[in-house]
Amino acid sequence: MMSADYAVFITGGKQYRVRPGDTIEVERLEGEAGSAVEFNDVLLTSVSGAVTVGKPTVSGARVTGEIAVQMRGPKVITYKYGAKTRRRNIKGHRQPLTAVNIKEIAGG
Repeated sequence: MMSADYAVFITGGKQYRVRPGDTIEVERLEGEAGSAVEFNDVLLTSVSGAVTVGKPTVSGARVTGEIAVQMRGPKVITYKYGAKTRRRNIKGHRQPLTAVNIKEIAGG
């Protein structure tokens, strides 16, 4: 049975809601696969049914995880077309990502 505890934290300019055991893809983090990572910008925690909302963050709360793999996201194609000018511009982009396995939610 999965834990009912969860947390909301910020990394890479995005917010993530996670529970222990989740695997999420976040903006690239420094580190090798298997190394530990800690997120301290926790906005909300729910531990043992007690919800704590930060102002703006929950003091002392942290989410710990382990880097599963460093990877790149799917290719995104941008295409610009200039009508009647014979102008075409195609660019591709693959965002660097890090897959993180969430291990523990502490504090709050």
